[in-house]
Amino acid sequence: MDKPRIGLALGSGSARGWAHIGILRALIDAGIEPAIVTGSSIGALVGAAYASNNLDALEEWVRGMTWWDVVRYMDVRVAGGGFIQGDRLMKVFRGRVKDVPIESLPVSFTAVTTDLATGQERWLQSGSLIEAVRASIALPGLFTPMRVDGQWLMDGGLVNPVPVSACRALGADAVIAVNLNGDIVGKHLGKQPGGLTRAEEQDLFAQFKVRLNDGLAMFGLKPEAEPEPGAPGLFEVIAGSLNIMQDRITRSRMAGDPPEAVVAPPLSGIGLLEFDRADEAIAEGRRCAEEAMPRLCKLAGLED
Repeated sequence: MDKPRIGLALGSGSARGWAHIGILRALIDAGIEPAIVTGSSIGALVGAAYASNNLDALEEWVRGMTWWDVVRYMDVRVAGGGFIQGDRLMKVFRGRVKDVPIESLPVSFTAVTTDLATGQERWLQSGSLIEAVRASIALPGLFTPMRVDGQWLMDGGLVNPVPVSACRALGADAVIAVNLNGDIVGKHLGKQPGGLTRAEEQDLFAQFKVRLNDGLAMFGLKPEAEPEPGAPGLFEVIAGSLNIMQDRITRSRMAGDPPEAVVAPPLSGIGLLEFDRADEAIAEGRRCAEEAMPRLCKLAGLED
């Protein structure tokens, strides 16, 4: 009998998403090469690199990323529906992953996004690969939305954090889901996400605060007040809210459409913007996938 078509649903999770690279490496080493890949947010970014045969280039880039690189990629601009424009980040990404039509990829690929006007889930399965990734990573409040075919699209994690349903629709016989949101609720309270205790990261948010206060001054308003001691900061509130939302939506969606296998690396210690911790995330992703490998090989029709 023919081996089953394996679908891989790569979930949202911001900087935790580098774990997807380690999971893919473990699958490939075991002889499991997914024929269908769907992704939400960071899952779409890593999935696009895999589907276009550019996983090596992506991994080399993220493993060499420093915190100052992360700061430089964040083109802070208090306009356009988000604090971060995202042009610098996508320019660097485009240098590692070529912009090709999604329908030309050797692997069936879908980037999951959310229509800002209707709240509906939208699957990008044709057209520009880079545009699809940029739309899927448009994290609310941080990255500006992306206009595609006349519609403003945002992060796919808003409606489908682990897109198992998209794998099913594309004809997967068995789905491996990667859930990065299983242990994150409440883990960053009392600790600024993205490592704000580090002096380097303060630079990014200092830029935002200066721009915000300048904007307030133009209208004769008082600058942003300092929060009371112990109160959650702006990005802590954003991260905590997104964590709660994605955890609850993931539980609901996966209960209604359960995958055949779930890989869930525990990565709650990695903050929202700690993209410079790729080595740690990749290693944990690989470890978690290898631990589940007997089950995954059985699904793929391979001997243990």
